[in-house]
Amino acid sequence: MTLTSKSLPGTPAPPARRPGGRGRGRARNRFALFGRFRFGFVSPAVLLVAVLLYLPFVWTAYLSLTRYDGLASPEFTGLDNYARLLDDPALLTSIRNTLLWVLGTTVLPVGLGLLVAVLSYDIKGGTWYRLPFLLPYAMSGAGLGMLWGFILQPEGVANRVLGFLGMPGADMAFLDDGPENTIAMIVVWTWQQLGVNMLLFVVGLQSIPRAPIEAARIDGASGWRLFRHVTWPLMRPLTTVVFGLALVASLKTFDVVWVMTQGGPGRTSETLAVTMYRDVFVADEYGYGSAVAVLLTTVTGLASYLYMRRQIGKEVR
Repeated sequence: MTLTSKSLPGTPAPPARRPGGRGRGRARNRFALFGRFRFGFVSPAVLLVAVLLYLPFVWTAYLSLTRYDGLASPEFTGLDNYARLLDDPALLTSIRNTLLWVLGTTVLPVGLGLLVAVLSYDIKGGTWYRLPFLLPYAMSGAGLGMLWGFILQPEGVANRVLGFLGMPGADMAFLDDGPENTIAMIVVWTWQQLGVNMLLFVVGLQSIPRAPIEAARIDGASGWRLFRHVTWPLMRPLTTVVFGLALVASLKTFDVVWVMTQGGPGRTSETLAVTMYRDVFVADEYGYGSAVAVLLTTVTGLASYLYMRRQIGKEVR
């Protein structure tokens, strides 16, 4: 009789083979293969982004150092276009209007969107209350500009309704003087963007765990106290994203301003995006317009970076 390790007394049994070990080995090999060729997988997307975003910016930055009318070859002039920016009074008006846009079209749509979302969230039929605020977002910027340009013109619907009701302001020129025309367009932009911000905040409210809110209600918190100390801190990450998106969108606003006023009268309602368009495609000054585009890109990137850095710093603390 042959004795084996299993039959010898006191001999430990061999370790049991774990089920699925071979499958896990194959999975590790696949991950190792993916890690080896990961740059090959992501390179098409990186190349596409470089072609569509980075190369045009590099070309624009080069044109900003030239005198170019779109026909002849670009003539290198160094920093002349940027020196011209410092002496252009229309650019100062454009920067002022852009700052007004940034302030008005971030604070108003985001703040009012949050207010409507909170007030209509826990009430019966809240979806129907939110619907009228969401419908304007379906309009394009050009359509929005045409509609409100018709309403706010000197003999438009707004003045006629005010005159019919005997209210003051029936002869008001909403779009004729700056910066009042910029403020009027900020109100129009708020009317359109309020709905999408409200929708994002409703999604954020739906994702909040119910346990902290119910515990706060049991402790007696309600209304403003409940929102300030419980709901608002839980929604802060989403608010950071919504405010950041509104900030970038406000810096790039073009279609509403161009359709309603074309930056006028007398360039009093221009923003940086409208100034860039006018200089490039109306005045055929591609070099100077490219300098404005570089300035707009720099301001947008810097504002986004500072905002995100500040918000991330708050989250870390």
